[in-house]
Amino acid sequence: MNFPKQKIFTVLKILVVIVLLLGIGLYSFRNSLLKQAIAKVTHKMAVDYNSDFSIKEASFNGLSSIKLTDVALVPKNADTLLRIKNIETSVSLSSLLIGDVQVGTLKINNGYIQLVKKGKIRNFDAFLKRNRDDSEKSEKRKYGAFAYRIISQLLNLVPTDMNLENFQFKIDDNGKKTNIAVNKLVLSNKQLETNIHVVAKDFDQRWNLKGFADPRNQKADIRFFNLDTGAIRVPYLDERYNLKASFDSIRLNVENIDKSGSEFHLDGFTSIVNLKINHPKIAGKEDVIIKNARFDYRFLLGDNFISIDSTSTMQLNKIKLRPYISYDTEKDTVYTLKVDIPKMKAQDFIVSLPDGLFTHFQGMQATGNFDYKLDFKFNKNKPNTLVFDSKLKKEDLRITKYGEADLNKLNGEFVYRAIIQNVLQRPVLVGNANPNYTPLDQISPYLRKCVLTTEDPSFFSHRGFINEAFKQSILKNIRTKKFSRGASTISMQLIKNVFLTREKTLSRKLEEILLVYILENNRIVSKERMLEVYFNIIEWGPNVYGIGEASHFYFQKSPSTLNVDECLFLATIIPKPRKFMYQFNDEGNLKDYAIKNQKFLKNLMFRRGLLVPEDTTGILPVYISGNARSLIKIKVPDSTAVKSDSLVVDDEFDL
Repeated sequence: MNFPKQKIFTVLKILVVIVLLLGIGLYSFRNSLLKQAIAKVTHKMAVDYNSDFSIKEASFNGLSSIKLTDVALVPKNADTLLRIKNIETSVSLSSLLIGDVQVGTLKINNGYIQLVKKGKIRNFDAFLKRNRDDSEKSEKRKYGAFAYRIISQLLNLVPTDMNLENFQFKIDDNGKKTNIAVNKLVLSNKQLETNIHVVAKDFDQRWNLKGFADPRNQKADIRFFNLDTGAIRVPYLDERYNLKASFDSIRLNVENIDKSGSEFHLDGFTSIVNLKINHPKIAGKEDVIIKNARFDYRFLLGDNFISIDSTSTMQLNKIKLRPYISYDTEKDTVYTLKVDIPKMKAQDFIVSLPDGLFTHFQGMQATGNFDYKLDFKFNKNKPNTLVFDSKLKKEDLRITKYGEADLNKLNGEFVYRAIIQNVLQRPVLVGNANPNYTPLDQISPYLRKCVLTTEDPSFFSHRGFINEAFKQSILKNIRTKKFSRGASTISMQLIKNVFLTREKTLSRKLEEILLVYILENNRIVSKERMLEVYFNIIEWGPNVYGIGEASHFYFQKSPSTLNVDECLFLATIIPKPRKFMYQFNDEGNLKDYAIKNQKFLKNLMFRRGLLVPEDTTGILPVYISGNARSLIKIKVPDSTAVKSDSLVVDDEFDL
């Protein structure tokens, strides 16, 4: 169908007139619209956030440029949250007509944002509340669509041209103060450059952010480094959390932000150079240093899941791994973690371990290769279906030189010194020159059976770890939301006692796991020798080390002559040997709960075929006759009370 050219020109003229009229109308009423928008924001701040929002002057400069003066946001009965002297900005009218707000340019002079906490009152608390109506609460959030919408809206608010001068970000946490002053920030022609001055309690530094930023095309490549000498120190965390952190530089790259169907994708990478961390719970007083780390990420979000895709890679010095992390709510709430370390040289792994985190491995050398896989899955609604599978595949792996922890030491004579609360205890010689040293074949077989039953029933069959114990430990820690239960085998206890400290740090636990694996899977020490050393070094009471000392301390016997009940008692006090006395009443006899515990353990050993009835025939109740008796609070009755009680007993007996 053909239209005459005259009609087409007529239609175009009408459209031009309409656009002009709309433009004139928008131009004529823009100040009125601006005042209404400010009034709406002011009302929302007062009603929803109990805060005063004010602007001294607001006006248009041209068609789309807005100028604001003396902007302030002050929560009721709290310190000012935001104050800015001058703001000039422009918005894209074409985007505004389709309901999409895009900030074009932004200039800010002389302003600050401050987060203040005085006592328990914080000036930003009102803005942390989640005000969702019932319909929104009942509706299941679609993670991919939600993330894409929020990120797109935020990026649209980032101007394509920006100039900040004298803008400060302040933190005052009950006197713990940090001030980050942006002296100048310029974003022009997609190039970002800043000049930042940071002042904290014990340092003063100048930082720089520099790189490429394109908010409209959703791409960025920004580097963060120090203008002064030395590493960048992270403020506030030291004073607030006792966490010291620093680094030489950080690079953040965003390559792609996209939504395909119901899935949202975020791709890019981030890297850091010479990251240094110090915290008592990580490695005690040691600095943990990661020289080079890089994370090539691919975040995926769908209607029912959030994940780090398995195509992501992480690199820690020479260690490369592929992680997969997922949170899925489609049917049940399921957490998944998979780690895959492709085949690599064992020596590359050793030299790539962070300094300070594995001090006992420094100087260690190895040959051969290995690869590793971890598979973990936890269903919140079905906790007993937990999956924990850890597999390490070796290829001619051999330790050729040990570091600080020489595991061969266990095969010979050595001096053991326990460390309790950072205090070095008296030396104990592990060898025949020590009169209290007891070879395994001279220890009562009952004690071996009792201790293995309570501490590690599968000691002679496992290779350092028990997967099922790990599972139960993980389940309990998840339920209690803290590390309330471990999964220690005798091998792990031996490594911890001989080579490590009793510090509850991440470093100590990681070293323990790796050293146990090396000990058990390279057959460095026989199981019998490990058990013999274990019996001769563990603490059995206050300043009592080894079974030789313990058997005399409690029963004035040699370890070979201990009966079943005495062995049951010794096995039950291993977890808390310095508190053994609380198992006894003021008459010097075991309390009812202690008797029940031993009875339960004895029945368990009967069921497992470790004991037969003849083993317990004619055995009297446990009686402490050694020096340990002096630590039990025994009530000494007066002679009258004793005589009276004895008469009562006699009368009852006669009756």
